[in-house]
Amino acid sequence: MMTDRISKDQAMSGWINGFIGVLLFSGSMPATKLAVMEMNPIFATIARAVIAGILALSVVLIYKEKRPEKHQLFSLILVAVGCVIGFPLLSSLALQYLTSAHSIVFLGMLPLATAVFGVWRGGERPHPIFWFFSIIGSLLVMGFAFSQGISASPIGDILMLLAVILCGLGYAEGAKLSKTLGGWQVISWALIIALPVMLPLFFIYFPDHVESISFKGWFGLGYISLFSMFIGFIFWYKGLAQGGITSVGQLQLLQPFFGLALAAYILHEQVSIGMLGVTVGVILCVAGTKKFAK
Repeated sequence: MMTDRISKDQAMSGWINGFIGVLLFSGSMPATKLAVMEMNPIFATIARAVIAGILALSVVLIYKEKRPEKHQLFSLILVAVGCVIGFPLLSSLALQYLTSAHSIVFLGMLPLATAVFGVWRGGERPHPIFWFFSIIGSLLVMGFAFSQGISASPIGDILMLLAVILCGLGYAEGAKLSKTLGGWQVISWALIIALPVMLPLFFIYFPDHVESISFKGWFGLGYISLFSMFIGFIFWYKGLAQGGITSVGQLQLLQPFFGLALAAYILHEQVSIGMLGVTVGVILCVAGTKKFAK
């Protein structure tokens, strides 16, 4: 009886931590838009990795975490390439061509991308219906992109699609690695691995006219550095560990809704009925893939 209660308490804690993580991640695209409106997207990518990397290094040293094993390094590099460098850089570049509301539609495919890489890297064999929902979800997103007209921004759409693919790889690899290395330790070591490369680039790409960047620009950079790149992962991976990757992971389906609401409120961007419809359709397809993932 006591064991059942502890299990239920852990599951509830997992849902709460996972929900907090999703809320923090939901502000990523609007905050990134605020940053890249006033600074080079390459610098924004480098700066967020450096700030979060220094914070991660400090936490690892304070808690005296043991170093990862050699066989874990490849997975950590994949997490770094996907979550620390790939997604932040490509999404920042995409936001030069797209509104944050437009880009958030693509985030509806992030759980799907994570599931696909989970199948590949984890060796799972999903039900054939899984692939049906996967194809329908992909067609919805591509159809929405093309419905905007080729002049809308094919470059921005392609960059966001590549960003989602790389982030899905990083999420799947991180989820697998967290079972042995620990939840927050995964993103911490991934940031630390990237730090020697990103730190010199930070000074190379540092803006010449810092005084021209407003509070909103610095606020956006601060948010994606602290919450999107590090703190959000602490709650997210802790929630996955407590409540289970499959169940708590479904909370990520709420991220596009929260992101669209923030884009409309903070950036005063127009969220069309078509954009909401596509987002809902993609989320339903992702829910279907989750149901038949195992």
